[in-house]
Amino acid sequence: MDRKHSASLALGIALALAAPAALAEDGDYWWWQQIANLFSPPPADNRVTSDQANAASYPLRDHADGFSDGFQPGLYYSWQTVRMAPETGAVCSNGSPFKIFVNRVPNTRNTLIYMEGGGACWDYDSCQGLTKRGARNPNGIPDDYMSLLNPSASLVSPFVTRVSITADYVKTQNWNLVYVPYCTGDIYAGDKVAVYPDPRGEKPPLVYHHNGLRNQRAVVAWMKNHLPRPTQLVQTGCSAGGVGSLINYEHMRGDLAADRGFLIDDSGPVFSAPVGADPNQYPSQPLFTTIRSAWGMDAANGPLAYAAAGLGAHGFNSTDLGTVVPALAAKRPGDRLGITYFWQDLNYSSYSYERFHDDIANAPTQAAKEALIHQKWAVDTHRLRQTTDALPNVGGYYPQFRALNESHCDSIVDFKHGDVQERNLQLGNFIDNVLNGQGAVMDASEANDAADRAKPYNIFYALIDQLLAGG
Repeated sequence: MDRKHSASLALGIALALAAPAALAEDGDYWWWQQIANLFSPPPADNRVTSDQANAASYPLRDHADGFSDGFQPGLYYSWQTVRMAPETGAVCSNGSPFKIFVNRVPNTRNTLIYMEGGGACWDYDSCQGLTKRGARNPNGIPDDYMSLLNPSASLVSPFVTRVSITADYVKTQNWNLVYVPYCTGDIYAGDKVAVYPDPRGEKPPLVYHHNGLRNQRAVVAWMKNHLPRPTQLVQTGCSAGGVGSLINYEHMRGDLAADRGFLIDDSGPVFSAPVGADPNQYPSQPLFTTIRSAWGMDAANGPLAYAAAGLGAHGFNSTDLGTVVPALAAKRPGDRLGITYFWQDLNYSSYSYERFHDDIANAPTQAAKEALIHQKWAVDTHRLRQTTDALPNVGGYYPQFRALNESHCDSIVDFKHGDVQERNLQLGNFIDNVLNGQGAVMDASEANDAADRAKPYNIFYALIDQLLAGG
């Protein structure tokens, strides 16, 4: 037994012996099972069926016998790099192998899936990572991605740490963690190999795999074949990962067959934008028109047809992607779903409007440009709030401003300063309500940003912004 396994075993025994007599959560093992799990890891009990593996549309495929994916079932409390085999169809944008990162525990079946954020792209420069608002990881995913030397992944949020350095607690810190990196530039929704010419004509065209949906199917197949079926399943992520968690929720949650499902979509809203609608009334419509084509979403038997197969009977309409929220609420009435983001977000909002609206492009000053972006964001947000407010199992939590990352991603770094001050609420209150609450999921919105902007200068946030700018 190597040193890492010995440390894992000792930690597991100590935690099991310290466990209370009663189970803390549905899905937890008794203390004696926890000790047994250290020596004989619980096997998968919801394996991919023949029908799922041979489905005509987006089958679930794991690696064949003889492929070494790197997973060690008995290694607990440590990030493991798990490689997806070629037969799964999972690749990053440059064709390199796709990987996920798994940190399992012996004490519970419950599992959190965290989908990484990192922009989006639909042309040469943004997909090459040459612009400020491009796509993450254009060169693929290294094996040591979750090391402390890459804190933008390993320490990105209290959702992916066992002990939060910022003293933010969430019960999923004691669960199995599956970290899904982002390397396809398509909010985990695409299925197209695109060819983008260099607009300067200086370099060969870029061949780019918008392979997000197939990657997610490979993740599900691997989880079904290697981990126990979760009693409770939380799907979350911020930005592109928030969108990915939302739009992949139904198929991932359904195939993993959890008893209870939860969603926290952080800063990845899918707004209503019907095909052919007036962009003045539906500001996200031009963006959606672009990505539907660039990422192959409208292809026959493609991503939108696949989404409709799961949610069409419950109100999802592929001509208006915003219908995914009420459709999920209708199909999964026992699940608790939450959407959160800042009113003053200037990151996702810029992706959504900056390149698609002439009034923004022609604004005389940066301040004027930002004001127009915020106006369009408010139009989309008011409509989404009307939707979430009417759905008892979907909550919306909308603080105003945080002096970090352009007020983008409430749950990164910490859960602090994502507050709705007039109701004395913190982001942690909303997360706890989604994961532990009863009855209708919380709805809360902050009226203005004056109190947020009056907060003292936060040097910790300023340093992080400098690191983000430098990266």
